[in-house]
Amino acid sequence: MVRPTPQSSERRPTVSAIAERPNAQVLVIGAGINGIATFRDLALQGIDVVLVERDDFVSGASSASSHMIHGGVRYLENGEFRLVRESVQERNRLIKTAPHYVKPLRTTIPIYSTFSGILSAPLRFLTHKAGKPTERGAALIKVGMVLYDSFSRDGGTVPRHRFLGRKRSLEELPRLNAGLKYTSTYYDASMHDPERLALDVLRDGVESSSNARAANRLSVVGSENGAIVLRDEETGETFPFTADVVVNASGPWTDLTNAGLGKPTSYMGGTKGSHIVLDHPELLEATGGREIFFEHEDGRIVLIYPLKGMVMVGTTDLEADPTQPAVCTEEEVDYFFDLVKHVFPDVAVDRSQIVYRFSGIRPLPGHGDTAPGFVSRDYRIVEGDLAGTPVLSLVGGKWTTFRALGEHLANEVLGKLGRERTVSTTTLPIGGGRDYPTTPAARRVWVSSRADALSSERVDELLERYGTRADAFIALADEADEQPLETVPSYSREEIAHIVRTEQVVHLDDLLLRRTSIAFTGRASRAAIDELAEITAGVLGWDESTREAEVERMAALLIERHGVDLDATSRRESDRVR
Repeated sequence: MVRPTPQSSERRPTVSAIAERPNAQVLVIGAGINGIATFRDLALQGIDVVLVERDDFVSGASSASSHMIHGGVRYLENGEFRLVRESVQERNRLIKTAPHYVKPLRTTIPIYSTFSGILSAPLRFLTHKAGKPTERGAALIKVGMVLYDSFSRDGGTVPRHRFLGRKRSLEELPRLNAGLKYTSTYYDASMHDPERLALDVLRDGVESSSNARAANRLSVVGSENGAIVLRDEETGETFPFTADVVVNASGPWTDLTNAGLGKPTSYMGGTKGSHIVLDHPELLEATGGREIFFEHEDGRIVLIYPLKGMVMVGTTDLEADPTQPAVCTEEEVDYFFDLVKHVFPDVAVDRSQIVYRFSGIRPLPGHGDTAPGFVSRDYRIVEGDLAGTPVLSLVGGKWTTFRALGEHLANEVLGKLGRERTVSTTTLPIGGGRDYPTTPAARRVWVSSRADALSSERVDELLERYGTRADAFIALADEADEQPLETVPSYSREEIAHIVRTEQVVHLDDLLLRRTSIAFTGRASRAAIDELAEITAGVLGWDESTREAEVERMAALLIERHGVDLDATSRRESDRVR
């Protein structure tokens, strides 16, 4: 059981900004990517909008993604052509508006038959029932790829697909299962830092208007006399808040939020998806730098994905209880190992290579007897009422379409307020994607023009990590010599302090799990936790007992929620240093 850190009696500035003016035109509940996108869109229209999140920003379903921005080629079989078209369009837009975090991703499907699935696919299309799992063959996949390409007519944002026979396929990827007959290679997009992308969207909203306020660790705990009761999770303080329109963007917890407001609903039926991250150079080399995406024999879509020098393997699609923490089980690990063996039969994997596990609940609608993999990934907006105040509940949604979904929700809200849209987000750059150098020559110019107090290599690293928002930190670096962390030298003490100071870090896990990639890449050793806690304590003014409690809490989260063996991590990091 992860124990909370002792509460502080001091109210944070972000909470004070809301408590001291406890009203707004719009209250958005839930700071996953869809709530954040809606907040940003409304803030850009000049709306007085408040965003609250009971935990940390992007700490729920949005932090457990497969790190992809994709059109959803498999949704074609469900007949979800509108969703696929929108998803492909949004993928292409994000490659342009967020090029610092969203980049084209070459993806290969190994195919083991020619005509398999061609008879069962129409039945799935008509009924959305899974039936007996049947692997898709080349003919069916080819039809899907042609349709997929047809939705991506955007001046060549990504290349079109190509098919190869067995010989050419094995020449390109020699470690693949030699029993394959073909491969199909196409492009979607990677999102190598989803949490940081979401924080960029959030900051864009906050900085666009003095009427845009956002706070994490501020939860909705009920309603009273027509007002919503908010609770500061750090102090325990509660206060009433009123708004003209309420948006419930709580993701898998939408029904729980509505029940807390005294308006029970039964919209949701989310499923659990888990992933593991492997430190496995041999498997990394076997992928050839591309994602391997395929259908396992049980009908689930799975992936093997090179990311940050590691290999991520996912995902499952299991029924889940939103009242319980989602964790990756040993059975799921066995499943992942089985599928790796299916694709790369001569590459051995074992549990000692797992550096991180994560799991989340997808915000899917209730689906009755429809198999989880066939539940629509599309979204809808359901209107309710709270003492005369409209409550718009978001049901569904996915990372790829967050901008379009935020626009849709914002338009619904603007209609309720009698306001017109004044700003389009369609081509608006996001955060550090603004003025991002997208060619090698432009990148060299950007880096060399800032390589003064810092080396060119360090400036380039910061550009890769934060996009052009790196400028804010580079300017500070003129004032002091950087000190690399002893435990994770790719980060500096000044960089970590800047993150804690400017990005609403409240607990140590906000820093290790979401503001940085330290835990994801298996670098969260006991020594690293201690070093980061010491820096954070200095910025936030923690006393020694609070610092120790945060270290204990962080260790417990890594062990219980993310399957991290801290002793093994410490040994691995010690070997790395030597």
